[in-house]
Amino acid sequence: MPSDTSAKSRRARLTEICRSLPEVEASSRTGRHIKFTVRGRTVAYYLDDHHGDGMKALNCKAPPGMRDTIVASDKERFFVPPYLGARGWIGLRLDLEYLDWREVTQFVTDSYRLVAPKTLVRKLG
Repeated sequence: MPSDTSAKSRRARLTEICRSLPEVEASSRTGRHIKFTVRGRTVAYYLDDHHGDGMKALNCKAPPGMRDTIVASDKERFFVPPYLGARGWIGLRLDLEYLDWREVTQFVTDSYRLVAPKTLVRKLG
């Protein structure tokens, strides 16, 4: 697992990725988790030891029908998150040694495209 400094920088980088999308806002009630929304719709979550699972992870919506394929592709990195998994969401561990930020950006952007209003999605090009 990365050090606390690394975990903080990963959290900051994820926040930067999410906030770069049109009208995305970040909120945190506990200071440990962050909810990213666009016009009241949830795009993604940063979760830190959610329900004692010991992980730092991104949860986001997967393209329709892709959840199981993504999770099966690498069960060390991906998982079906509690509660949201039934709605097509995936979890991506952010606390493993190697992290592909292009991949993280793509998952966040895909989730945004699935939940944001079409007028905002068009701004992505």
